[in-house]
Amino acid sequence: MLRFFILFSLFLHSCVAALKTPAAAAALPAKKWLTLNGQEPAVVARGGFSGLFPESSAPANDMAVSTSSPGLTMLCNLQMTKDGVGLCLSDIRLDNATTISSLFPKAQKTYKVNGQDLKGWFVLDYDADTIFSNVSLVQNIFSRPSIFDGQMPVSAVEDVLGTKPPKFWLSVQYDAFYMEHKLSAAEYLRSLRFRGINVISSPEIGFLKSIGMDAGRAKTKLIFEFKDPEAIEPTTNKKYSELQQNLAAIKAFASGVLVPKDYIWPLDSAKYLKPATTFVADAHKAGLEVYASGFANDMRTSFNYSYDPSTEYLQFVDNGEFSVDGVITDFPPTASQAITCFSHQKGNLPKAGHALVITHNGASGDYPGCTDLAYQKAIDDGADVIDCSVQMSKDGIAFCHDAADLTASTTAMTTFMSRATSVPEIQPTNGIFSFDLTWAEIQSLKPQIENPFTSTGFLRNPANKNAGKFTTLADFLELSKEKAVTGVLINIENAAYLASKKGLGIVDAVKSALTNSTLDKQSTQKVLIQSDDSSVLSGFEAVPPYTRVLSIDKEIGDAPKPSVEEIKKHADAVNLMRTSLVTVSQSFATGKTNVVEEMHKANISVYVSVLRNEYISIAFDYFSDPTVELATFIAGSGVDGVITEFPATATRYLRSPCSDLNKDQPYAILPAEAGALLSVADKEAQPPASAPNPPLDAKDVIDPPLPPVANMASSNGTGEGPPHTPPSSGTGATAANLSLSLLAMMALGLLYTA
Repeated sequence: MLRFFILFSLFLHSCVAALKTPAAAAALPAKKWLTLNGQEPAVVARGGFSGLFPESSAPANDMAVSTSSPGLTMLCNLQMTKDGVGLCLSDIRLDNATTISSLFPKAQKTYKVNGQDLKGWFVLDYDADTIFSNVSLVQNIFSRPSIFDGQMPVSAVEDVLGTKPPKFWLSVQYDAFYMEHKLSAAEYLRSLRFRGINVISSPEIGFLKSIGMDAGRAKTKLIFEFKDPEAIEPTTNKKYSELQQNLAAIKAFASGVLVPKDYIWPLDSAKYLKPATTFVADAHKAGLEVYASGFANDMRTSFNYSYDPSTEYLQFVDNGEFSVDGVITDFPPTASQAITCFSHQKGNLPKAGHALVITHNGASGDYPGCTDLAYQKAIDDGADVIDCSVQMSKDGIAFCHDAADLTASTTAMTTFMSRATSVPEIQPTNGIFSFDLTWAEIQSLKPQIENPFTSTGFLRNPANKNAGKFTTLADFLELSKEKAVTGVLINIENAAYLASKKGLGIVDAVKSALTNSTLDKQSTQKVLIQSDDSSVLSGFEAVPPYTRVLSIDKEIGDAPKPSVEEIKKHADAVNLMRTSLVTVSQSFATGKTNVVEEMHKANISVYVSVLRNEYISIAFDYFSDPTVELATFIAGSGVDGVITEFPATATRYLRSPCSDLNKDQPYAILPAEAGALLSVADKEAQPPASAPNPPLDAKDVIDPPLPPVANMASSNGTGEGPPHTPPSSGTGATAANLSLSLLAMMALGLLYTA
């Protein structure tokens, strides 16, 4: 245990948010809030930083204070032992949050709680000494880190108060149940004389009324908590929905209310926001503060938020119509940055630093990639550079699309299944390729939003899953000029195959389009030419305004000098995978490479890709928050650009004063330190060490010269392209497998389309 707390203190020192002096806060202009009293909304940490550590553990509480904005409120859910000691635990049962079931496997009991039979290991069946001496905490949400399980003791209320948090909130959920068993939360509070307790909340009116005079003398705020609208409040025996109709009556015994967030912004059945209710306005009119609960970075919520937790907080505190007075969250740093750093961020604010926000297929997290809508959204979101991965149709039209295979990102499977082929030079699986379809045939398809994490149930903006139109390269370049974006990135792949096997000159098509758009004769807009083929990049060497970007699509752990020197012959920048900069194992950041520094020594810019908002793709070290991941790569690793499918998130971070670590301010968003979080856990709990990424080999940078563009008309005399090679003997099984594979893919496609 001592080792744990020593390591935790080192971890805390390495990754806490930069809290500045009061003078720094005073230097910033005051924000106008639409809260009841006009003050900044409160950040209330439910059980400390319970999104990372077991709820109400000492590390969870310490980490919450150290990584959040000043004035944080620490929330403890009160549970009571047999001998009347108050504990901070999420539930009246111990089994989901502690090791109790393994210690006393046959000690389950059943109690009736609020009219329902509950089975488990109840706190009130054990005295405090038994719990403190034997029981340890575990993470009670299974998608969160489990490496700290069994290492931290249960905290008494006095333990948390002893750390002197800025503010302390005690939630009393089950007073009526405890009273049935001769335990009184009110008497327990009186024994503490309410000292250090700033807020007490409860869903039971009788309890709040019973402590009203004591709380008033102690200047402790009382908050009435609304449960599910159809649930019954035990004192009045009325539904909470009925009590909601008379908020003025609540003002008689409470100064505020706590509600689940859907009381304020309800969702429809498709998980999109419905219009806001009048709850906040009604409560404020009655003189009641409003606190919203249920915020967590790692829970799926409305598609309107594009998997960005900061956007959800802003919906509640900075929507222009009203603001809640506080939010209850498992991830207090994210709430802090949303309120302190991102609120009232209106207009086209200047960016801090030089890092570019580069799109990956436009704003492809919100619309089908490379469509007109994805590009317009990216421009509206403030992207610096919009990108076009160039593909070729059979009749030589260059257009923007993520890949030559159209199956994942269009409805091609429902229309052209018979045109599926195997092209091992491009990918190991079968596909329907753009170069086998005419532009007219491609235009007959619908674009389809790609969902990188469909297998885990993460869908992107299903209401717009087929929205938008395909974009030719010429139209893309025209749009970039019309909207005066900072730059464009043109990605070229499969050039050798297209030239030699399909008679399509993709490099010539790109050069021609750039010349026709006159982007080769100006220096106002950046033009980035990207390829994984050094020979493609060499073809653009004669155009000095272009920035050539070598895409390295494999993980590397080092960039030796010979490799860097070889890159320098062909490119001005590199596009690297995230894991080539920060290594990750089982969702923990395990180490940081020196690749950025090695590239910068040779004056080679570094872009990192691909950044996504879905928390499942983000390491625990980044708090399941895409903003902290951005800070880690931009402020921590010093990259020159981020390639993202959600440019709004990146732009908002870079336009916030909190992204500038050299600026004197009350709060800053710090990068995570790779390996720090993992080092806190016991060795036995840590994932096994993975082999280091290999260094980049100079041989991997060099590609053979591009072949000439074949004359397909003369090669087969038909002008229809090369004939399909008939299957050799023994390929019947392969053909059958291909058919089954395509049928399965079609079925999935039809399900998604439906």
